[in-house]
Amino acid sequence: MIRLYDYELSGSCYKVRLLLNMLSLDYEKVAIDFVGAEHKSNDFLALNPLGELPLLDDSGLLIRDAQTILVYLATQYDVTHTLYPVDAASQSQVLQWLAIAGNELMSVSGARLAKSLHYPLDIEQLQEKAKRIFVLLDRHLGQHEYLALEHLTIADIACFPYSVLANEAGIDISGYKHLITWIERIKSAPNFIGMPGVK
Repeated sequence: MIRLYDYELSGSCYKVRLLLNMLSLDYEKVAIDFVGAEHKSNDFLALNPLGELPLLDDSGLLIRDAQTILVYLATQYDVTHTLYPVDAASQSQVLQWLAIAGNELMSVSGARLAKSLHYPLDIEQLQEKAKRIFVLLDRHLGQHEYLALEHLTIADIACFPYSVLANEAGIDISGYKHLITWIERIKSAPNFIGMPGVK
């Protein structure tokens, strides 16, 4: 049985829910009170010492970090091996974008936290960092329909949430036409699901 420790408004949790749905996998969702810092409680820290979401439990196998969870789910459950191909060259292309999803694009998450939950973060610095990566994304997507390969992979799933949620971080992406087209392309993928703020 797959269990996902989840916060509905988290883009990192959302990317895992999105992949689970695209793979048509049944799972149990365990809602964690992020605002109330339940992810820092002793009970949760016993499962994930980093105190971070999401956390996946697949029949006792605990996996933390959204990008790592995407790799695991695609490797374990995508029988077509298209979402995360098995050859090293393709994997390298996917992993490059997973690194961006877990690093530069997280500046959007930080800016959202600063705006909505008043975290003591430098929102302008975070917004500028995000804008720099959106320029890169837009330029790349001007030449490619998808990020890593010429079809949907977990690279797209990993980078999608904090791209589409940029407005909640006070970042206007309306001028990035290739990025906008890619966002709409992801929304049209089979078994796509949204989240609050994403339809």
